[in-house]
Amino acid sequence: MNITSGKFKGHKIIAPDEKITRPTLSKIRMSIFNTLQTIINFEGSSFLDMYAGSGIMALEAVSRGFKYAAAIEKNPKAASVIKRNYQKYSDYEFELKFIQGDSLKIVPKIKEKFDVIYIDPPYFSGVYEQSLKAIENITSGVVILEHVTDIDCSGYNVIRQKKYGDKFVTFLIKA
Repeated sequence: MNITSGKFKGHKIIAPDEKITRPTLSKIRMSIFNTLQTIINFEGSSFLDMYAGSGIMALEAVSRGFKYAAAIEKNPKAASVIKRNYQKYSDYEFELKFIQGDSLKIVPKIKEKFDVIYIDPPYFSGVYEQSLKAIENITSGVVILEHVTDIDCSGYNVIRQKKYGDKFVTFLIKA
C-alpha cells in the first residue's frame, strides 16, 4: 500500500492482514481527499480516523498538509502495524498521534475538536450511529463515512455522497 499524494506520495505503508482489516483502496482515498480539498483548507487542520486499520488515512492527511492527525485502532495486531508505520514520520513538522483502544470509549474523553473525522468501521459492525453520536462534541467540520448500508445520519446534513461499486463515501456536517 502506498500514500497516494502530497509530500509522502509513493511511500510504502505496511498493511495488516486482510482478515483483520479492510484497507480503503487507493482510488477511493484519492477521491476522498480530492473531494475534501474542495470543502476545507488542509493547512493547519486536524484529522481523526476512528477505526484506523493500517493508519493510512491519517498519513494521507498529513502528507497533504494537515497539521495534526490522530488514529484510533482497537485490534492489537493492526495497532502494532500502525505504530511501525508511524515511527517513520516522527521527525516532521506535523503531529501524528496513535491511540490504541475502542473508539466508542476513547472519543467521548477527547477534549480537542477535529476539522475532519473519518469513520470506517467494519461494515456490518452496527457502530455507525454510535460513532456519530460519540463525535458530537469533537467535530467542528466534516465527517466522512465509508459504508455499504444505509446509515441514520440524524443531526447531520449530507453535503456529498459518492458510490464506488457496492460502497458509499458520505460527507456530512452537523445540522
